[in-house]
Amino acid sequence: MLDFRVRTFLTACDTLNFTKAAKELCITQPAVSQHIRYLEQEYGAPLFVHEGKATRLTDAGAQLRDAMRQMATDEARLRDRLARGTGAPRRVSFGVTMTVGEYAVATPLAAYLHRHPQRNVSMTLGNTQALLERLDAGDIDFALVEGNFDRSGRGTLPYSTEDFVAACAEGHEFAREPRTLSDLLTERLVVREHGSGTRAILEQSLALRNLRVEDFARRVQVGSMHGIIQLLRCDCGVSFLYRTAVEKDVRRGSLRLIDLEGFPLRHDFAFVWNAGSVFADEVARTCAELCELGRSGSQQGR
Repeated sequence: MLDFRVRTFLTACDTLNFTKAAKELCITQPAVSQHIRYLEQEYGAPLFVHEGKATRLTDAGAQLRDAMRQMATDEARLRDRLARGTGAPRRVSFGVTMTVGEYAVATPLAAYLHRHPQRNVSMTLGNTQALLERLDAGDIDFALVEGNFDRSGRGTLPYSTEDFVAACAEGHEFAREPRTLSDLLTERLVVREHGSGTRAILEQSLALRNLRVEDFARRVQVGSMHGIIQLLRCDCGVSFLYRTAVEKDVRRGSLRLIDLEGFPLRHDFAFVWNAGSVFADEVARTCAELCELGRSGSQQGR
Protein backbone atom coordinates (compact mmCIF):
# COMPACT_ATOMS: atom_id res chain seq x y z
CA MET A 1 0.00 0.00 0.00
CA LEU A 2 1.37 3.40 -0.94
CA ASP A 3 2.35 5.71 1.90
CA PHE A 4 -0.28 8.39 2.59
CA ARG A 5 2.40 11.04 2.04
CA VAL A 6 2.89 9.78 -1.51
CA ARG A 7 -0.81 10.32 -2.19
CA THR A 8 -0.46 13.87 -0.85
CA PHE A 9 2.51 14.39 -3.16
CA LEU A 10 0.65 13.11 -6.23
CA THR A 11 -2.33 15.35 -5.47
CA ALA A 12 0.03 18.32 -5.11
CA CYS A 13 1.57 17.39 -8.49
CA ASP A 14 -1.88 17.51 -10.09
CA THR A 15 -2.93 20.82 -8.53
CA LEU A 16 0.47 22.57 -8.22
CA ASN A 17 -1.17 24.31 -5.30
CA PHE A 18 -0.79 23.09 -1.71
CA THR A 19 -4.02 24.80 -0.59
CA LYS A 20 -6.04 23.11 -3.34
CA ALA A 21 -4.34 19.79 -2.60
CA ALA A 22 -5.29 20.13 1.08
CA LYS A 23 -8.91 20.81 0.13
CA GLU A 24 -9.07 17.75 -2.15
CA LEU A 25 -7.54 15.53 0.53
CA CYS A 26 -9.61 17.03 3.38
CA ILE A 27 -6.49 17.87 5.39
CA THR A 28 -4.84 21.16 6.34
CA GLN A 29 -2.39 23.04 4.17
CA PRO A 30 0.38 22.75 6.84
CA ALA A 31 -0.14 18.97 6.75
CA VAL A 32 0.46 18.98 2.98
CA SER A 33 3.66 20.96 3.47
CA GLN A 34 4.77 18.56 6.21
CA HIS A 35 4.18 15.51 3.96
CA ILE A 36 6.17 17.09 1.13
CA ARG A 37 9.05 18.02 3.46
CA TYR A 38 9.16 14.41 4.71
CA LEU A 39 9.51 13.10 1.14
CA GLU A 40 12.14 15.70 0.30
CA GLN A 41 14.18 14.54 3.30
CA GLU A 42 13.57 10.89 2.43
CA TYR A 43 14.79 11.29 -1.16
CA GLY A 44 17.36 14.00 -0.49
CA ALA A 45 16.12 16.46 -3.10
CA PRO A 46 13.67 19.38 -3.35
CA LEU A 47 10.44 18.37 -5.10
CA PHE A 48 8.74 21.74 -5.63
CA VAL A 49 9.88 25.30 -6.27
CA HIS A 50 7.68 28.22 -5.17
CA GLU A 51 8.03 31.34 -7.33
CA GLY A 52 5.72 33.99 -5.99
CA LYS A 53 2.22 32.54 -6.20
CA ALA A 54 3.28 29.89 -8.71
CA THR A 55 4.46 26.40 -7.80
CA ARG A 56 6.29 24.04 -10.13
CA LEU A 57 7.92 20.64 -9.91
CA THR A 58 11.69 20.32 -9.88
CA ASP A 59 13.34 17.76 -12.17
CA ALA A 60 13.61 15.42 -9.17
CA GLY A 61 9.95 16.04 -8.38
CA ALA A 62 8.92 15.14 -11.93
CA GLN A 63 10.93 11.91 -11.79
CA LEU A 64 9.37 10.95 -8.47
CA ARG A 65 5.87 11.83 -9.76
CA ASP A 66 6.23 9.55 -12.79
CA ALA A 67 7.55 6.67 -10.69
CA MET A 68 4.89 7.04 -8.00
CA ARG A 69 2.07 7.34 -10.53
CA GLN A 70 3.17 4.03 -12.04
CA MET A 71 3.32 2.43 -8.60
CA ALA A 72 -0.18 3.72 -7.81
CA THR A 73 -1.49 2.30 -11.08
CA ASP A 74 0.14 -1.09 -10.46
CA GLU A 75 -1.23 -1.18 -6.92
CA ALA A 76 -4.77 -0.49 -8.12
CA ARG A 77 -4.49 -3.23 -10.73
CA LEU A 78 -3.13 -5.69 -8.17
CA ARG A 79 -5.91 -4.82 -5.70
CA ASP A 80 -8.49 -5.51 -8.38
CA ARG A 81 -6.99 -8.90 -9.22
CA LEU A 82 -6.72 -9.98 -5.62
CA ALA A 83 -10.29 -8.86 -4.87
CA ARG A 84 -11.65 -10.81 -7.83
CA GLY A 85 -9.70 -13.96 -6.95
CA THR A 86 -7.36 -16.15 -8.96
CA GLY A 87 -10.13 -17.78 -10.95
CA ALA A 88 -11.68 -14.51 -12.19
CA PRO A 89 -11.46 -13.66 -15.91
CA ARG A 90 -8.49 -11.47 -16.77
CA ARG A 91 -9.24 -7.90 -17.84
CA VAL A 92 -7.49 -6.27 -20.80
CA SER A 93 -7.95 -2.54 -21.34
CA PHE A 94 -6.34 -0.74 -24.26
CA GLY A 95 -6.74 2.23 -26.57
CA VAL A 96 -6.37 2.64 -30.32
CA THR A 97 -6.23 5.70 -32.54
CA MET A 98 -9.10 6.45 -34.89
CA THR A 99 -7.43 5.08 -38.02
CA VAL A 100 -6.32 1.89 -36.29
CA GLY A 101 -9.63 1.40 -34.51
CA GLU A 102 -11.80 1.94 -37.55
CA TYR A 103 -9.71 0.16 -40.17
CA ALA A 104 -6.83 -1.97 -38.87
CA VAL A 105 -7.54 -3.70 -35.55
CA ALA A 106 -10.84 -5.55 -35.96
CA THR A 107 -9.37 -8.75 -37.43
CA PRO A 108 -6.64 -9.40 -34.80
CA LEU A 109 -8.99 -8.37 -31.98
CA ALA A 110 -11.64 -10.84 -33.17
CA ALA A 111 -9.03 -13.61 -33.33
CA TYR A 112 -7.81 -12.68 -29.83
CA LEU A 113 -11.37 -12.90 -28.43
CA HIS A 114 -11.87 -16.33 -30.01
CA ARG A 115 -8.56 -17.50 -28.56
CA HIS A 116 -9.37 -16.12 -25.09
CA PRO A 117 -13.17 -16.32 -24.76
CA GLN A 118 -13.12 -15.80 -20.97
CA ARG A 119 -11.27 -12.49 -21.02
CA ASN A 120 -13.01 -9.16 -20.55
CA VAL A 121 -11.73 -6.63 -23.07
CA SER A 122 -12.21 -2.87 -23.17
CA MET A 123 -11.11 -0.89 -26.24
CA THR A 124 -11.08 2.92 -26.25
CA LEU A 125 -10.81 5.19 -29.29
CA GLY A 126 -8.89 8.47 -29.17
CA ASN A 127 -6.14 10.46 -30.82
CA THR A 128 -2.49 9.68 -30.10
CA GLN A 129 -2.00 12.44 -27.52
CA ALA A 130 -5.16 11.58 -25.58
CA LEU A 131 -4.30 7.86 -25.49
CA LEU A 132 -0.78 8.49 -24.22
CA GLU A 133 -2.23 10.68 -21.46
CA ARG A 134 -4.65 7.88 -20.50
CA LEU A 135 -1.75 5.42 -20.52
CA ASP A 136 0.27 7.65 -18.19
CA ALA A 137 -2.76 8.03 -15.91
CA GLY A 138 -3.17 4.24 -15.69
CA ASP A 139 -6.59 4.22 -17.33
CA ILE A 140 -5.48 1.69 -19.99
CA ASP A 141 -2.89 -1.12 -20.08
CA PHE A 142 -1.46 -0.25 -23.50
CA ALA A 143 -2.23 1.67 -26.69
CA LEU A 144 -1.89 1.14 -30.42
CA VAL A 145 -0.99 4.50 -31.91
CA GLU A 146 0.16 6.15 -35.13
CA GLY A 147 2.62 8.91 -35.81
CA ASN A 148 5.56 10.00 -33.67
CA PHE A 149 5.61 10.17 -29.87
CA ASP A 150 8.00 10.41 -26.92
CA ARG A 151 9.29 6.87 -26.29
CA SER A 152 11.16 7.59 -23.05
CA GLY A 153 10.02 5.27 -20.28
CA ARG A 154 7.82 3.31 -22.69
CA GLY A 155 7.97 -0.15 -24.14
CA THR A 156 7.10 -0.27 -27.85
CA LEU A 157 6.43 -2.92 -30.48
CA PRO A 158 5.82 -2.13 -34.18
CA TYR A 159 2.47 -3.44 -35.37
CA SER A 160 2.60 -2.52 -39.05
CA THR A 161 4.16 -0.02 -41.44
CA GLU A 162 1.65 1.91 -43.52
CA ASP A 163 1.70 4.29 -46.48
CA PHE A 164 0.70 7.88 -45.71
CA VAL A 165 -0.92 9.34 -48.83
CA ALA A 166 -2.79 12.29 -50.28
CA ALA A 167 -6.35 11.62 -51.51
CA CYS A 168 -9.41 13.29 -52.98
CA ALA A 169 -12.67 12.40 -54.72
CA GLU A 170 -12.29 10.41 -57.93
CA GLY A 171 -13.99 13.19 -59.90
CA HIS A 172 -12.16 16.10 -58.25
CA GLU A 173 -10.90 18.61 -60.80
CA PHE A 174 -7.68 20.53 -60.21
CA ALA A 175 -6.89 23.75 -62.09
CA ARG A 176 -3.57 22.06 -62.78
CA GLU A 177 -2.70 18.49 -61.83
CA PRO A 178 -0.57 18.77 -58.66
CA ARG A 179 2.93 17.38 -58.48
CA THR A 180 4.17 18.80 -55.16
CA LEU A 181 2.67 19.58 -51.77
CA SER A 182 2.83 23.30 -52.60
CA ASP A 183 0.56 22.72 -55.60
CA LEU A 184 -2.26 21.78 -53.20
CA LEU A 185 -2.22 25.01 -51.17
CA THR A 186 -5.10 26.46 -53.22
CA GLU A 187 -7.30 23.50 -52.23
CA ARG A 188 -9.52 23.01 -49.18
CA LEU A 189 -7.66 20.80 -46.69
CA VAL A 190 -9.70 18.32 -44.64
CA VAL A 191 -7.57 17.62 -41.57
CA ARG A 192 -7.71 15.90 -38.17
CA GLU A 193 -7.61 17.78 -34.86
CA HIS A 194 -4.49 18.75 -32.89
CA GLY A 195 -3.12 15.75 -30.99
CA SER A 196 -3.86 13.32 -33.81
CA GLY A 197 -0.93 11.29 -35.10
CA THR A 198 -2.24 11.75 -38.64
CA ARG A 199 -2.13 15.54 -38.30
CA ALA A 200 1.30 15.47 -36.65
CA ILE A 201 2.80 13.56 -39.59
CA LEU A 202 1.30 16.04 -42.05
CA GLU A 203 2.58 19.00 -40.03
CA GLN A 204 6.09 17.53 -39.94
CA SER A 205 6.04 16.92 -43.68
CA LEU A 206 4.86 20.49 -44.30
CA ALA A 207 7.51 21.92 -41.95
CA LEU A 208 10.26 20.23 -44.00
CA ARG A 209 9.00 22.36 -46.92
CA ASN A 210 8.66 25.51 -44.80
CA LEU A 211 4.87 25.22 -44.95
CA ARG A 212 2.03 25.01 -42.38
CA VAL A 213 -1.53 23.72 -42.29
CA GLU A 214 -2.61 27.38 -42.17
CA ASP A 215 -1.05 27.95 -45.61
CA PHE A 216 -3.90 26.05 -47.28
CA ALA A 217 -6.50 28.43 -48.71
CA ARG A 218 -9.36 26.78 -46.81
CA ARG A 219 -9.47 24.21 -44.04
CA VAL A 220 -11.98 21.88 -42.40
CA GLN A 221 -11.05 20.16 -39.12
CA VAL A 222 -12.76 16.83 -38.43
CA GLY A 223 -12.38 14.67 -35.33
CA SER A 224 -12.76 11.26 -36.96
CA MET A 225 -11.28 9.47 -39.94
CA HIS A 226 -14.75 8.32 -41.02
CA GLY A 227 -15.90 11.94 -41.16
CA ILE A 228 -12.92 12.95 -43.28
CA ILE A 229 -13.56 10.15 -45.78
CA GLN A 230 -17.23 11.09 -46.01
CA LEU A 231 -16.26 14.65 -46.94
CA LEU A 232 -13.73 13.42 -49.50
CA ARG A 233 -16.41 11.26 -51.12
CA CYS A 234 -18.56 14.39 -51.42
CA ASP A 235 -15.66 16.22 -53.12
CA CYS A 236 -15.19 18.71 -50.28
CA GLY A 237 -11.40 18.92 -50.47
CA VAL A 238 -8.15 16.98 -50.22
CA SER A 239 -6.67 15.17 -47.25
CA PHE A 240 -3.59 13.29 -46.06
CA LEU A 241 -4.20 9.97 -44.34
CA TYR A 242 -3.17 6.34 -44.25
CA ARG A 243 -3.76 4.21 -47.33
CA THR A 244 -5.44 1.53 -45.18
CA ALA A 245 -8.24 4.01 -44.43
CA VAL A 246 -9.05 4.73 -48.09
CA GLU A 247 -8.03 1.62 -50.02
CA LYS A 248 -11.59 0.25 -50.24
CA ASP A 249 -12.86 3.57 -51.61
CA VAL A 250 -9.99 3.68 -54.09
CA ARG A 251 -10.84 0.18 -55.33
CA ARG A 252 -14.52 1.14 -55.62
CA GLY A 253 -13.66 4.27 -57.58
CA SER A 254 -15.11 6.85 -55.17
CA LEU A 255 -11.68 8.21 -54.15
CA ARG A 256 -8.29 8.45 -55.80
CA LEU A 257 -4.75 8.94 -54.58
CA ILE A 258 -2.89 12.11 -55.56
CA ASP A 259 0.57 11.40 -56.97
CA LEU A 260 2.94 13.83 -55.23
CA GLU A 261 6.71 14.08 -55.02
CA GLY A 262 7.87 12.61 -51.69
CA PHE A 263 4.67 10.58 -51.20
CA PRO A 264 3.68 8.11 -50.03
CA LEU A 265 5.45 8.46 -46.70
CA ARG A 266 5.98 5.35 -44.57
CA HIS A 267 5.04 5.36 -40.88
CA ASP A 268 4.55 2.75 -38.18
CA PHE A 269 1.52 1.81 -36.16
CA ALA A 270 3.01 0.76 -32.83
CA PHE A 271 1.96 -0.75 -29.52
CA VAL A 272 3.13 1.26 -26.52
CA TRP A 273 2.99 0.57 -22.78
CA ASN A 274 4.68 1.80 -19.59
CA ALA A 275 8.03 0.03 -19.32
CA GLY A 276 8.29 0.74 -15.59
CA SER A 277 5.15 -1.20 -14.68
CA VAL A 278 5.50 -4.48 -12.80
CA PHE A 279 2.98 -5.80 -15.34
CA ALA A 280 5.11 -4.67 -18.33
CA ASP A 281 6.13 -8.21 -19.36
CA GLU A 282 2.53 -9.40 -19.27
CA VAL A 283 1.37 -6.42 -21.37
CA ALA A 284 4.23 -6.95 -23.84
CA ARG A 285 3.12 -10.57 -24.35
CA THR A 286 -0.43 -9.43 -25.11
CA CYS A 287 0.85 -6.90 -27.65
CA ALA A 288 3.08 -9.54 -29.27
CA GLU A 289 0.11 -11.89 -29.53
CA LEU A 290 -2.01 -9.22 -31.23
CA CYS A 291 0.86 -8.56 -33.64
CA GLU A 292 1.01 -12.26 -34.49
CA LEU A 293 -2.76 -12.41 -35.03
CA GLY A 294 -2.60 -9.26 -37.17
CA ARG A 295 0.05 -10.80 -39.44
CA SER A 296 -1.92 -14.05 -39.70
CA GLY A 297 -5.06 -12.14 -40.64
CA SER A 298 -3.22 -10.14 -43.30
CA GLN A 299 -1.82 -13.31 -44.90
CA GLN A 300 -5.22 -15.01 -44.90
CA GLY A 301 -6.80 -11.95 -46.50
CA ARG A 302 -4.47 -12.05 -49.50
